[in-house]
Amino acid sequence: MGTRTRAARQRGAEAFVVAPFTRLARTHAFSVAGDALLAVALADSLFFNVDPNDARWKVAAYLVLTIAPFAVVAPFLGPLMDRLTGGHRYMIIGSAVVRAGLMLALVRYVQGPVLFPLAFAMLVMAKTYAVAKSALVPSMVKNQEALVRSNARLSLLAGFSSAAAGIPAVLLLRYGGSGVVLGLGAIVFVVAAIVGTQIPAVRVAPRPPEPIEKAELRSAGIVLAATAMGYLRGVAGFITLLLAFALRGGIDPGPTAPGVQIGHRVREGLGFEQLDLAVGGAPAWHFGVALIGVGLGGLSGSLGVPRLRASFTEERILAMALIALAALCGLAALATGAAGAFLAGFAVALAGTGGKQSFDAIVQRDAPDANLGRTFSRFESRFQLFWVVGALLPSVLPVPARVGYLLVTVSAMFVGVSYWFGRRPDPRALAHETMTHRIWARVPIRRSGRAAEPSAAGPATPDDPSGNGQGQRGAGQPPLPLGDGGDASGEVQR
Repeated sequence: MGTRTRAARQRGAEAFVVAPFTRLARTHAFSVAGDALLAVALADSLFFNVDPNDARWKVAAYLVLTIAPFAVVAPFLGPLMDRLTGGHRYMIIGSAVVRAGLMLALVRYVQGPVLFPLAFAMLVMAKTYAVAKSALVPSMVKNQEALVRSNARLSLLAGFSSAAAGIPAVLLLRYGGSGVVLGLGAIVFVVAAIVGTQIPAVRVAPRPPEPIEKAELRSAGIVLAATAMGYLRGVAGFITLLLAFALRGGIDPGPTAPGVQIGHRVREGLGFEQLDLAVGGAPAWHFGVALIGVGLGGLSGSLGVPRLRASFTEERILAMALIALAALCGLAALATGAAGAFLAGFAVALAGTGGKQSFDAIVQRDAPDANLGRTFSRFESRFQLFWVVGALLPSVLPVPARVGYLLVTVSAMFVGVSYWFGRRPDPRALAHETMTHRIWARVPIRRSGRAAEPSAAGPATPDDPSGNGQGQRGAGQPPLPLGDGGDASGEVQR
């Protein structure tokens, strides 16, 4: 009786055990919700009241500053976090705490001159969180087969969390102001930090990368996929800032930036009023339409790509994401206005979500010996750099939205066609190339024109002075078999 009671209690306790991935997913939901609250709060900020050309160059200056954490700090801090037990969990908790403090600071300074540095500090913390989350996901799932599916679930959860936070945030902004929304955001990030403490403390990569890992990650398939994914992340940054400035207005037909400032000063010196360059703006609700497009695009990618993988290879899905981006941005150029903003946001989110899932699957398949946590963390750091570089372009080059959509259409077609013809569509060829990397990286090899005969005496070597193929294994042990991937001709032999 006592044994059955203890067993029942154990089963009851196991039923309440929360899986590690679920704990990470909860933290992710609160983090994304906090970012959505920030986006809504900034819709009523100083950014929409200052001279758009002044805002343009302030944004560009702070975007340059965001490069530093990923280009300078990440190569040194990343390996340390990989080897430290719970290192990336500390990064997740720390980023949530810092963002909560920044939200409280924005409550006071959302209409002040320090809005831009505070907002871009939030951006840096958000991207730091993204890197840490990418590193932890492989450690939170049971096996590699569930990895891509888990990333899709996180993307789906992000879409629902953004909607769940954005809808009440709009009402709070309407009736309580941006300060109330920012205060709620600070509370959400505090909850994210508390929930983040429940994430298991793991070491992502206790050892430095081995030669086999480096060789696999340099394979042609992964390099091509990483280039395509970097382009998609750069387009996301480009479209984000393009829409921000195009919908805000202020596209001046003449000289920009320093020229505009000189013109302002000359007119003031001559006693004339300053010219109003804030032209070409759109109603505030157009921003909401663009955000809806982003949300629907992300949800469509999260739901659709897992089904596509049942019929198409990952390379084909990544190529289709690039072509879809080109087609939808072409339609956005024809539509313009709120419809164009919706299509552009939908295209970027759809292609980005589908491309990321395909890229993760390609890395998982073509680099079986790589530490996935360390690998995804490093790739994510590089992709964040692409995002910043893409966002810089519309900041320093004030182009109309239609021109920007057309630029994305042409470039996406070029990248898509290049990737389509440069990819390796046959998974068996990729598997053979990966196996070859493993053999050459791990064991000494010798080539011969005929099958190896274990019983035949071969030439003497330092490891095998007798030439009997046994080396240091001893006379009583069997000879080494053919290496992994050795074919019937015996051209590759241990």
